Amino acid sequence: MDLKLFFDPVDEIDEATASSFQNTIYLNQHKMPDLEGMDLALVGLCEFRGSGLIQVDDAAKNVRGQLYKLQKGLGRYNVLDLGNLRNGPTLEDTYLRIKEVCSFLLRKGILPILFGGTDDLSIGQFYGYEDSEKLISYLNIDSRIDLEGTQESQRYLSQIFRHSPNFLFNYYHVGYQSYLTGQKDLELLESLSFESYRLGLLKENIKEVEPTIRDADMLTIDMSALQSSYAPGAAGSTVFGLTGEEACQIAWYAGQNEKLSSIGLYNYFARDDTFDQKTSFVLATMIWYFIEGFYNRKDDKGFQSDQYLLYEVHFGGDPETIRFYKSKKSDRWWIEIPNSSTQLFDRTRVLPCSHRDYELAVSGELPERWVNYFSKT
Repeated sequence: MDLKLFFDPVDEIDEATASSFQNTIYLNQHKMPDLEGMDLALVGLCEFRGSGLIQVDDAAKNVRGQLYKLQKGLGRYNVLDLGNLRNGPTLEDTYLRIKEVCSFLLRKGILPILFGGTDDLSIGQFYGYEDSEKLISYLNIDSRIDLEGTQESQRYLSQIFRHSPNFLFNYYHVGYQSYLTGQKDLELLESLSFESYRLGLLKENIKEVEPTIRDADMLTIDMSALQSSYAPGAAGSTVFGLTGEEACQIAWYAGQNEKLSSIGLYNYFARDDTFDQKTSFVLATMIWYFIEGFYNRKDDKGFQSDQYLLYEVHFGGDPETIRFYKSKKSDRWWIEIPNSSTQLFDRTRVLPCSHRDYELAVSGELPERWVNYFSKT
């Protein structure tokens, strides 16, 4: 695949300090860099037809300008900025271009970081997994559940849920605001055995949502999930929502997730931002924290090694016992699902969980994560 055919090179940018983010990554400017050895690829998006907007928006350019000025973190970066993806003749063509690029990068073992454009571009990101021959878990951070509406950006989830072939194992919707969400939408998610977490629960204890983030293969974040004071340029943002700090915490957790293989940050409109580009700065900082989290992954995979503590809780019924694993390196927890059929779907039988889930099991109560996952096998 010749990526040069899909991307416009990165614009010439202002000089920055030697330690700035800009000077520690590879840029598609005068020549497309070699993909060999790359870990992450930045993909700017300029497609807004899903919201009914025809003219070009500078969202990706603004985010890139803010990101490049940040200071690089510790360690070596193998990050490539591919530039901005060229829109297709139709909106559906753009979805397919995103699919091709994501699928190509995933096969190369490179994690795409998509930013800019409307949240219906999640369709293309999702399509990128079609040829991976496994079921995936999809986590969406959004203040609304976009199942119906007049614009594609208001109903894109319906297209994802109905897609054939169906390779969606689980869908998590995190951060919905009850007064913006219809009860029938929540009931539909429940009928599909999908999981939803309201904003209040997330803000009450963000650490309890970390295991959910850790189970995702694909993550999308609608910037309208943030408070308008942090993201005035996000379409549909309100005075309520996540703070910038909470959004960066989620990005950090996501970066640390060894399973996660793509992330999209959508629904930022530069034309609605403040003069000092407050929204693009917050979005750029979220990307920065995601990259830092990625380079701080703990490689928590081999649960039979001596790097894990095994806890076995006896129920005396069905199930008779439940096993928990705790990493000595990261203090993170996992729960084992006793059903080998999950292997048919290339799914691990060890599900991320929290210490609270272990405490519930000790008290004789089956953790909800265990019940939800077991019902799918």
